[in-house]
Amino acid sequence: MSELPSLTSRKVVRALKRAGFVEDRQRGSHLIMVHPETKARTVVPIHPGRTIKEPLLRAIIRDARLTIDGFLGLI
Repeated sequence: MSELPSLTSRKVVRALKRAGFVEDRQRGSHLIMVHPETKARTVVPIHPGRTIKEPLLRAIIRDARLTIDGFLGLI
């Protein structure tokens, strides 16, 4: 199990957009992103100045139906 870096929400959103995700909507500090072809949906918390820790980042990657190596290649 490879370790993931702590990333800011901006970097996570940028990587997801490179994977084909688009912003669907935002409710408060949570950005909902969907992939138009696979219909995969994931939620990214937007908190300026804070990083997304490894367990939550793994959940975002899993919800996006990406592999860890594939996600790291998009960063």
